[in-house]
Amino acid sequence: MRARDTARLSAIRLILAAVKQKEVDERVELTDADVVSILEKMIKQRRESIAQFEKGARADLAEAEKFELGVLSGYLPRQMSDAEVQEQVTAAIKESGASGIKDMGKVMALLKSRLAGRADMGKVSGLVKTRLSG
Repeated sequence: MRARDTARLSAIRLILAAVKQKEVDERVELTDADVVSILEKMIKQRRESIAQFEKGARADLAEAEKFELGVLSGYLPRQMSDAEVQEQVTAAIKESGASGIKDMGKVMALLKSRLAGRADMGKVSGLVKTRLSG
């Protein structure tokens, strides 16, 4: 507020509003994991919006969404490297005993709890699919 960075302040207020809305709707105190899932959902929405704005040649709106995406990403835990994600995928496949693509749900269930907020689950899903099908 003191820096008069209105765009950043607006993004932070969006986060606070989403967290408060979830608390009021469910009448519970949110845990860190709940807040991370809210942030992930907001990030996913921003990515989809950016794609739509760029498709519609609205660079101004896409830039605003990219800025919000950067602010939101700053509040997530440190993201895992590709090598770390690969290791986790390999370990989860061994742990679940997955042998084919039909076992993808088991592997993803294990990984979702381990990687929540620390990796893009869309990319993780793609990695698991290629590992199990190939």
